[in-house]
Formats: sequence, C-alpha cells, structure tokens
Amino acid sequence: MMRRIVASLFLCVLLAPLYAAERPKIGVVLSGGGAKGAAHVGVLKVLEEHHIPVDYIAGTSIGAYVAGMYALGYSASEVEAIMMGIDWGSGYSDTIPRNVLSYRDKQLRDRYNIPLNIGYTEGEVKAPSGVLRGQTMSQLLRQSTDLIQQFGDFNALAIPYRAVATDLETSLPVVINHGSIVKAMQASATVPGALQPTQIDGKLLVDGGIANNMPVDVVKAMGADIIIAVDIGSPLVKKDKLDSTIAVLDQLSNFLTNASTEKQKQLLTEKDVLIRPAIGALSTTDFTIMPLALTLGKEAATNQLVKLQKLSVSEEQYLAYVEHKRVASKQLKAEVAHPIKDIVFDNQSKVSLNLLKETLELQPGQNITKDELNEAIKRIYALNKFERVDAEFVEGEEGRVLTVTTRAKSWGPNYFQLGFNWEDDFSSDSAMSFDMAYTMTDLTLNGGEWRNEVKLGFEKLFATEFYQPLNRDQEFYSRARYQYDIQTWDLYDNNNRAFVFDRKTHTIELGIGYNYVLQGVIELGLLAEKGALVNDAWLFEDFDFNSYGAYLRVGYDSLDSISFPTAGNRISLNVYLRKEGFDDSIEPRQTDFSVQVEADWKGALSVGNHAFVGKASIATNFDALNTLHLSDLGGFLNLSGYHKNSLIGAHKLFGAFIYQYDLGRDALGMKDYPLYLGLSLEAGNVWFERSEVSLSDLIYASSLYIGTDTTMGPAALGFGITDMGDKSVYLFIGKAF
Repeated sequence: MMRRIVASLFLCVLLAPLYAAERPKIGVVLSGGGAKGAAHVGVLKVLEEHHIPVDYIAGTSIGAYVAGMYALGYSASEVEAIMMGIDWGSGYSDTIPRNVLSYRDKQLRDRYNIPLNIGYTEGEVKAPSGVLRGQTMSQLLRQSTDLIQQFGDFNALAIPYRAVATDLETSLPVVINHGSIVKAMQASATVPGALQPTQIDGKLLVDGGIANNMPVDVVKAMGADIIIAVDIGSPLVKKDKLDSTIAVLDQLSNFLTNASTEKQKQLLTEKDVLIRPAIGALSTTDFTIMPLALTLGKEAATNQLVKLQKLSVSEEQYLAYVEHKRVASKQLKAEVAHPIKDIVFDNQSKVSLNLLKETLELQPGQNITKDELNEAIKRIYALNKFERVDAEFVEGEEGRVLTVTTRAKSWGPNYFQLGFNWEDDFSSDSAMSFDMAYTMTDLTLNGGEWRNEVKLGFEKLFATEFYQPLNRDQEFYSRARYQYDIQTWDLYDNNNRAFVFDRKTHTIELGIGYNYVLQGVIELGLLAEKGALVNDAWLFEDFDFNSYGAYLRVGYDSLDSISFPTAGNRISLNVYLRKEGFDDSIEPRQTDFSVQVEADWKGALSVGNHAFVGKASIATNFDALNTLHLSDLGGFLNLSGYHKNSLIGAHKLFGAFIYQYDLGRDALGMKDYPLYLGLSLEAGNVWFERSEVSLSDLIYASSLYIGTDTTMGPAALGFGITDMGDKSVYLFIGKAF
C-alpha cells in the first residue's frame, strides 16, 4: 500500500509542471442559491468541454457542495449524476421512521402525535436552535462524498478548496479550510432557524450566504490570478409580488445575500469572468427544477465563451491536468477502502457505551461502505435519545480510525409531549381529546424515566409512571404506573345508543419486562383497579367495582405507519387473570377468577403504489357473566357502518382485508405527503355466551375512504356500510385507527 502511495505522489510531482506551466492560475467561485445550484454543474461542464483547468475552487451554501465534490476529483458529469440521484427533499426532515423506533417509542409517538421538541430544565423552557437538526442532510452529504477522512488542510484535495459559512455570534464570514468536508458543506448551507447551527472549532456556523454569498475574495487569497464567478442568487422582487409573509421574509433574506454579492463583484477585474445564469424565476427549494437549472448554467457559460476560451490550455496540458486530478482523487478513494483500525465513541450523552457499540454493529478490521455506515448511524439515531449522531474518519499512524459522536438533546433531559385527535361520525358522536405529558429522563444510572400524563376532552385521564431499565443495555425493565381515568361507556341496541355511563377507574400496575428485540416486548405484572359506573338517568343506583390480579403482555410492532401501513406487522397478546368484585346492590360479590385473552394482528405489504393490509382480532373471557372487562367492536375499519364500540361482548371475532392505493404519489405527483384511496372488506361479531359463538352470525361490512399520513398523524374521511344496512361517515384527524 505504501509503495502505491509513493508512486502516486511521484506521478503527481511529474505531472504538475505540465498542467501548470506558464499560465495564470484559475479560481472558480460558486455562490449560494439552493436548488438552483445545479447551474454550477452546467458551468463546470462547459469549462471541461473547452479545456479550462480549475486550480482553486470555493463556494457558499449549495455552491460549497458542488465545489467540494469537484475538489474531491469528481468530473462535472459525475457530480451531475450524484447530485441528480439524491432525494434532497428528504434532507429537510429529521423524523425517525416509525418502523425503526423501539416498541415503546412507537406507542408514545402514536399517542403524542404533535411533533414538538420542547424541554424544561433548571427553571427554563428550552427548544432546539433550529426546526431541523441536520441529521438526514449530513447522511445525504456523506452519501455523496463517500467515507472521506478529515483533512488537516483542504489544499490536500484534488483541487484546493474552501467553504464559506457565517459565524452566528459575530455575523462575520468564516472560511473553512480543514477538517471534515461533509461538515464544511453542511455548515455553509445551514439555514438559520430552519437548521441547527454546525459547530466547528468552537464556533456556531450557519449559511455563508448571510456574510459572503459569492466568495471572490477567498479564491483570490488562495492564489488565483483569474476568477470565474457564478452568481445564482435570487434577485429582489417588485412590490406587487410582496403579498405574503413568506414573500417578505424571502425579500429580507435576499437583501443580505445580494448585498454581500454586490460587494464581491466589485473585486472582479476585466480579466475575470462573471457568469449569471437566467435562473431568477426558479425556486430555491424545489429540487425538481435542477435539470432546468443545469441547462441554464450551460447556456450562461456558453454565452461567455469569448472570454472563457482565452483561458483554455492545450490538449496536452489539459490531459496532464485531468490526470493529476485523477491520481489525487484515486488516492483519496483508496484510503476509503482501508479497513478501520479502531472505533472511538465521543459520547456526549448518558447513554450506555455498551448499548452504542451493540447498536452500531460495526467492528474494527471491517472495510466499511458508506451504506453500511449510514445504516449504522441510523440505528443509533433511532434510539431517539440524541440531537445528532455523526461519524468521521481520521488516518492515524496505526491506521484508519472511525470516531462516532453522539450528542444528547440540548433541550433535555426533561421533555414535554403533546397529542391531539378528533373523531367524528357526523351524528351525535364526536370525540376530541388532547394529551399532554412531562417526562423526566436520566434519573438513574441506567436511564430511569418518570412520565406524568394528562388527557382532556372526550376521555379524561391522569397518570404517573416510572420506567426503570434494569441493566445498562436497557433490555430488561421494571414499570410502575398509577392511572385515574373517566371514560364514556355507551350501550347500544341495534346500533342506536340506549344508555350512557361514565366509568371512573383507579388503576395500579407493577410490571417487569424484556425488550426481546427492538420492535418487541414481553411484560409480566400485577394489577389492581377500583372504580364506579355512574349514570344520572339510570333507574338503578351507581355501583362500585374492583379487581386485582396479574397480566401477561406480548407485543411486536414493525409497521411503518399505524393507520396507513405499507409494510410490517403489529401483533399483541394480552392475558389477564382477575378476581373481580361488584357492589352488593347489583349482585352478590363474586369470588372466582376471570381469565380474559385478547389477540390482535395488523400486517401490510406493498407492490409499487399498491398496499394490501390485513387485520384480525380474537378475544374471549372465561367468566363472561361476572366481569365488566368486555371486548368491543364497531367503527371505522372495525365493522365500518357501526358506531364506534357499539357492539360489546365477552367473545369477539373480527377480520378485515384492506386495499390501499397511493393516489397522491402515483397519479397526482405529490411527494411531501401520500394520499391514499382505500377499500375494505370486513367481517366480525361479539357474543356474551361462548355457546352462542357461530360463524353464521358474522356481520359483514365494507368501507371506502381517502386519507393521508402527516407529521401530525393520520387524517381520513371514510364511508362504511354493513350487510344489515347500517351506514356511517367517519372523519379522523390525528387519530390512529
């Protein structure tokens, strides 16, 4: 390996005089402009076509990305292929996909569906310094650059390179000339307020467009004799276009970038070349315009060929220049192929180091690919305990070292969670509820959590729960919970409400559990409850009830969406052993134990934009006559056409097949959110007596719905009908179903 490195360096030394002899040094400056940055690639393609070498390159924001890729030795065509192959829109979301969350985190997200990042500690309410944390964007950039090491000097790249950012503390420009090229690119493109600042050398850095959007001075300082500057900044708009808040904010942003660009233009001389593609009307955030921007960049550069061709070199010189870049780039990429000698964790959190190592699933001695590293980082980030997870390589004397940095959430360790849902069937039934929780974390060495919950609205609840992992890897845990809730319990006759009760219950649970896989848990525990049924209009007096016993819960959940899944399975099995007692005014107190078993499954698979979803529920109670713990059925996709939970019995059987078509992505071209068109076929019923259970009593139903999955949870409008002629219209917002 050392012999190849020496040979490569020797070849570079031999070629250097050929491509640099007796000609002015050319520097390229690429400005910021979001999605319009593809125009830079068009300009670079024209330079290559006309044998114009680039000796120095620098950029701001998207310009820093294109410049960095070119500096690593990629050709303009290679940069185009990489850039066009990236889903840039996904970089503006740091939401952890549901299917990779732990079982417990899935249940909490489904309930607390408002994506809120607010904490409270030391008497102060805290929030992130940006709407996004930049986690996904850093992975996209790493996917582009491959596993390049940190550099002591960006002059060591195939082309000397600089990225420009803005110091958030001083508003002054910061020229990044060393370290991680991924971090340099990201810092230069960090939109303040939208993305959290990037920390480099103790400074908080944001988008360089604020301080210097077209860094001509930087490239001149690098040693360039002639500048080729590409300006893709947005022009100021006329007053008739300033008709919205967003338009005004965009105009204010343009004030800053245009002011810095105009200042840099004054540094250009007659021998320099300024290229301004006609991209003023294009969006900075719509990445579908990139192919058009690239074409406009080529056209703008072609219009400047009279000046540009003066910078062309002979074919011999240009081939020597290209070979020098190729050799330097090959050397950089050869280092990527080195096996890692060691893995070092810079753990800036209280998460167990053993848990991090097990989750990373990488070992010294491996030849890690960029895909393997990105997947490993995703696994750690999916633990849902970090603000950012980063990884960088350093070439040391003993080999290649991977450093994984995990940074705790800056707005922790105590967090607020909020949830909202609204369900309506356009009759007298309308249910709206609001969930709030305050969770204190890291209370013990193993990561103990204390959560306090309140639910207001149609259902009311107060609960407090302490969750204690029993080992540092958090495989085993104990849980203690107290809950007081008030639920409306409706009794129906022929799908018409006959009685309405308020069920008020105090419940205590003590459990020990095992996270046997990331997506699954087993929990065994004791429970006790005491409550009352209340109805002012009822002819009988209110009566009390109580029970105590044990439970077994087994769960597995790999669904990618709780309401509109396209992949995965969700399985739950609950077994309760209870000794139940009732007020003597109703009937004599019972002494026998009841056994209740509930099993539910929901699974999905997809082919293209078509998903096929199955549901099944089975429940039974071995002491049906002496229990208030019954099963219910009815509602959207649970015998559609019936009111919610309008069928009650000790024994339940239900199954459904659902076809789901992604109308939004397939037919309407929607990318941010899907729009599903669904059709269901359902069958089920409930019975009080086991002897009455019969498949001939099954009720058949069907539904048609349209809905979407948003960051706030599902939203759906559906219509259901049964074979008995019962019909209902359903509306859901934020409510899982």
